[in-house]
Amino acid sequence: MALQISATNPEQPAVLLDLPWNTQLDEWPAECLVALPRGISRHVVRFASAGPDVVAVKEITERAAVREFGLLRDLHRLGIPAVDPLAVVTGRVDADGEPLESALITRHLKGSLPYRSMFESTMRPSTVKRLMDALAVLLVRLHLAGFAWGDCSLSNALFRRDAGAYAAYLVDAETGQLQQNLSRGQREYDIELARMNIAGELMDLEASGALHPSVDPIPFGAAIVQRYEDLWHELTRESVYPVGKRHYIDRRIRRLNDLGFDVAEMQIERSPVGDTVTFLPKVVDAGHHQRQLLRLTGLDAEENQARRLLNDLESWMAGEDDYVPGDPLGARPEVLAHRWVRDVFRPTVRAVPPELRGEMDAAQIYHEVLEHRWYLSERAGHDVGIEATVDDYVANVLPHVVSALTVQAADESAGLSP
Repeated sequence: MALQISATNPEQPAVLLDLPWNTQLDEWPAECLVALPRGISRHVVRFASAGPDVVAVKEITERAAVREFGLLRDLHRLGIPAVDPLAVVTGRVDADGEPLESALITRHLKGSLPYRSMFESTMRPSTVKRLMDALAVLLVRLHLAGFAWGDCSLSNALFRRDAGAYAAYLVDAETGQLQQNLSRGQREYDIELARMNIAGELMDLEASGALHPSVDPIPFGAAIVQRYEDLWHELTRESVYPVGKRHYIDRRIRRLNDLGFDVAEMQIERSPVGDTVTFLPKVVDAGHHQRQLLRLTGLDAEENQARRLLNDLESWMAGEDDYVPGDPLGARPEVLAHRWVRDVFRPTVRAVPPELRGEMDAAQIYHEVLEHRWYLSERAGHDVGIEATVDDYVANVLPHVVSALTVQAADESAGLSP
């Protein structure tokens, strides 16, 4: 059987042909390998140079390689954080014509590390907790997409720093199954496996002296179950609110934020008679807020600002007559977004006197008005509306901010600031 490379990119096979496929992976010469930290794997895995890319090569049976390649492509299509599949190599033989195992090739995830490399210097308990949080978030996202992992563990994920937290990526889909929806039993099986695997991995670290003395493997392994359940409950339960209680949506988003989870997109449906709104948060990739806000409105904002503005935009659209239930962004999202910018965003920003804005940009001003609206609505027990919010914000909040900034500037000029 001739060597065959099945790749996602038609240019990929030519680059991969230069690798020594007639040699067992654990005997590949050093000149074609790249020294990067590797996690524990049941198969031989090596990093190699392939043109401009660094790739991970895993020796595995042909059937398993083709299956995992297909699953990784499906996850990539669904926007799930996972390694990027590049190719499957079959028909390998050695110099004597003896068959060799097939290979699965994935792109190395830049900036990522296996968990054992991260524990080379003893990690603080708070950092260990952030790793567990990242893995719980990944598992929730997989389950929402209908993917049963079958072997969730620290070893089968890669971790990449994401501001003050970590993002987890699936690196081994060999035992996975993709379905339309998962049953509660399938999800619970994955969670129980995760609990046992993580506790065992932390025990191994403890035995080697690489675990912080205050970290108890059993409770930390069990903590992922609670973290997962909290996230799953908040992300999958539908809430029905009266139209005049839109601040309840803000309250739920804040609760999700308190769990450390960003609500990047929402599905909002208005009832046929228009008296209630059904709210369901959705999970999307990092950086989604800035890209979507810029695409829909032309507004260029920071990530947190963009998230808040998008939340307000989608809540506002649910109250419009030409909003289409079932479509989270309406029948004509660009038209609705333009109307929101014209009729809501710009008038709100312009209502704030220039002399009271300081160095705040338009997105920050609107964000602060939304914060104040939530506060006033919570206190009043109903949505107070944007116009009343702006009036109260300009009259009762901004003067104190300007006064504080004036005092601070005076202190700094007098050399009194610390």
